[in-house]
Amino acid sequence: MTQKPTLTDEAPAVRSAPKPPRPPRRLGVRQVLTALRTFVRSQPLGAAALLLICFFVFVAVFAPLVAPYDPVQQFRRDILEPPSGTYLFGTDDLGRDVLSRTIYGAQTSLLIGVVTTGVSLVLGTAIGVVSGYFGRALDVVVQRVMDSVQAIPGIVLLLFIAVILGPSVRNTIIALTVVITPSFNRIARAETLRVRQEPYVEAARATGAHAPRILALHVLPNLLASVLTLGSLIFAGVIIAESALSFLGIGAPPPTPSWGLMLSEGVRYVERAPWLIIVPSIALSIAVFSFNLLGDALRDHLDPRLQRRALDRVTGLWWGRRMLSRLAPSLSRAADKN
Repeated sequence: MTQKPTLTDEAPAVRSAPKPPRPPRRLGVRQVLTALRTFVRSQPLGAAALLLICFFVFVAVFAPLVAPYDPVQQFRRDILEPPSGTYLFGTDDLGRDVLSRTIYGAQTSLLIGVVTTGVSLVLGTAIGVVSGYFGRALDVVVQRVMDSVQAIPGIVLLLFIAVILGPSVRNTIIALTVVITPSFNRIARAETLRVRQEPYVEAARATGAHAPRILALHVLPNLLASVLTLGSLIFAGVIIAESALSFLGIGAPPPTPSWGLMLSEGVRYVERAPWLIIVPSIALSIAVFSFNLLGDALRDHLDPRLQRRALDRVTGLWWGRRMLSRLAPSLSRAADKN
């Protein structure tokens, strides 16, 4: 006779299915401050660039309070006046204060840069995420359009659109947005193709989560690092492009203060009044250098592979470990542990 199992007999152990990894948590204020502190310690040059950018932003926002004169006010008795106590950086060919026009030029350049980069980031990211997540015919059509835009040299397309629309700040933003949007689209699409194969995305899809919820909670947070890094690098290119268009006369129209327009107007008097070229050139160079340096620092900080290679190169030198311990103590401790 077969013995019936009783209640006291132990039931065979049932193996539970492995839980899918949790998706990354959303960032809060404390996490952002911690990340900023870590970035400042690990990337001192990037932190210095961030301070310079904050200085330019402060000057641009409070330009009416910082500038000593109105940027379009003309002092006809002081035309091409050299730097002095009254005019710290001299005056131009119409008697306008160069320092005031340089300060307001930062306002124009940063305004075009922020709006252009922000609109391009939003449009390019949205197009890339939708195209990469849904795929199929939509992905093919959208990417062929983006490839067609990128097939044309950027400067040629930029000049073509700017000439057709005419010189104005709004038209300059439109032309730059059309040229830059495909770059964000490529990054967003590539990251979306990678993230949509992750286990937590498949688990969310299996539980019945709709596509907008998956994109908002699981896909977009994973794009922030790559998109923000690209945005900081492109921002410098936007400032240069705006200055180039203004220099050619198809950007910000006169008498709008712009660094490129100041360079264009000062070329005729470069031998007689070199400060007309030197002052806006220095401001433009420092701004572009700061954004490029910040972009490189963000890329190195957010990519562990690049950070590991940089540590190996620096600590391999006889003076590298000492310099690293002074400039970036956190990276030095990480190198000692590894």
